[in-house]
Amino acid sequence: MISPLTIIAATNFSAIANNAVAYAAGLAKATSAKLVLFNSFSLSLHSSNAHITGEAMQKQIEKATEKLETFGKEISDRYNIEVSCFCKYSFLEDQLSSIIDDTNAELVVMGMAERSFEQELLGNSTTSVIKNINIPVLAVPKNAHFKNVEKILYACDTLSFSSIKRFSWLKDIVGNLGAELEFFSVDEKIDNIKQERELQLLNSSLEEEFKEVKYIYKTVKSNAVINEIQKEIKNYNADILVMVPQRYGFWDSLVHKSKTRIMAAGLDIPLLSFPNF
Repeated sequence: MISPLTIIAATNFSAIANNAVAYAAGLAKATSAKLVLFNSFSLSLHSSNAHITGEAMQKQIEKATEKLETFGKEISDRYNIEVSCFCKYSFLEDQLSSIIDDTNAELVVMGMAERSFEQELLGNSTTSVIKNINIPVLAVPKNAHFKNVEKILYACDTLSFSSIKRFSWLKDIVGNLGAELEFFSVDEKIDNIKQERELQLLNSSLEEEFKEVKYIYKTVKSNAVINEIQKEIKNYNADILVMVPQRYGFWDSLVHKSKTRIMAAGLDIPLLSFPNF
């Protein structure tokens, strides 16, 4: 018997984060998954500056835990799903990795703030998790609400065995949702021979993996990758965008703007990001 999917939804109780929790709950219900709510508790600036006592800190942790458990009960009742809660005083990424191991979670869901100058320059907690966590992360913008997922757009540089392998994880989810999958790549100049090989690879490698899932493949010629992806989201009427962040050398990382981060900061639909290892 296949174990149900476990989804972690991280929240700091902001409107953006709680909207992501609602999206995660809808997805959990649609896929018969278990939902884990996680709050990485941190002290307020006032408490930190006041050198808070251990007893007072414990009271704040208990208050945050009670708030999360109350929220979890509301989500469980509203969506009729299994919900568990973890509230820890820790840095987000450190504790998140531990909870992923403890729960065998396969997906993390987080809210994604709107694009800003600071975010473009430095990223934020969600883009940092995307970069450092070793399971898929679903970044949900504030205006995205869960509905029937009918079309999933996978934007890739080129099709490869490694990119196909990642989608073995998606097979059951796509099947459960009854969604269609489009592999979409952007190239400065289209090589017909290369494209034909990629199509052969797609058909031979995915035929068995996705035998019950409808999928298509499309390549466009352009040197404006992000613009083409944004256009294809609208043309295809995609419900979710999938990308795999690329790793660059240290010096490249200082000057290279991550396509995944830029897309995540400017989307109206959720971005599912796969780890690049």
